Amino acid sequence: MRPYILAETNWKHIQQSPIDLVILPWGATEAHNYHMPYATDVIEADHIAAEAARLAWEQGAKVMVLPTIPFGVNTGQTDILLDINLYPSTQRAILNDIIEVLDRQGIRKLVILNSHGGNDFKTMIRELGVKYPNMLLSTCSWFQTLNKAEYFDEFKGDHADEMETSLLLHLRPDLVLPLDEAGDGSAKKWKVTAFREGWAWAERKWSQVTADTGIGNPKQATAEKGRRYFNAVTQKIAGFFVELAKVDTGDLYE
Repeated sequence: MRPYILAETNWKHIQQSPIDLVILPWGATEAHNYHMPYATDVIEADHIAAEAARLAWEQGAKVMVLPTIPFGVNTGQTDILLDINLYPSTQRAILNDIIEVLDRQGIRKLVILNSHGGNDFKTMIRELGVKYPNMLLSTCSWFQTLNKAEYFDEFKGDHADEMETSLLLHLRPDLVLPLDEAGDGSAKKWKVTAFREGWAWAERKWSQVTADTGIGNPKQATAEKGRRYFNAVTQKIAGFFVELAKVDTGDLYE
């Protein structure tokens, strides 16, 4: 039993252990090129949350990881077979119910560990923060915490790319097809300059952008690259968990 993983712990332990911070991993179920499983984002969320929580727990942080939510916002992929979509309004409803439980039971800190680029919880946190003023609500996307260029040769992709493929080769190699069966992850660029440069935004229509559902070349991925990145990202997130668990919600600013 890992006492910081809710799915593995029990009522006897819960009654005897204080909880300062709850972690909610949130993934997605979607195609990841030809070679990666639909559960890629969920697998990453599970492992990164658990390892970061372990490291934080060993530093004295009283953290608890909830089960990963396996569905995310996939509104740009409605024609990709079995990409399961949750609308943002549905996510907000789920978040509200979870936060209501924590607030009622006196657990005042929640971090959403996001594992999917289509999820965006900031506006929900703004709204729910007004409804639950005693809660410290936060979100962290693990894939934005490090400079990918320091770990990977092909680092400009963002879906089933070298980074994600390396992670899965480290975490679940049994679910990754040989890389010679993967697509090259090539993707079309926006014709609109502002969208292409990133200072304006519109949702990508996935099947018009990429033929294999990947964005970013996975061909140079290795398990060793995945191991190195996994260790670095979990150590960094663990530090965040430790700080967040210990901080006084009445004294957050300096």
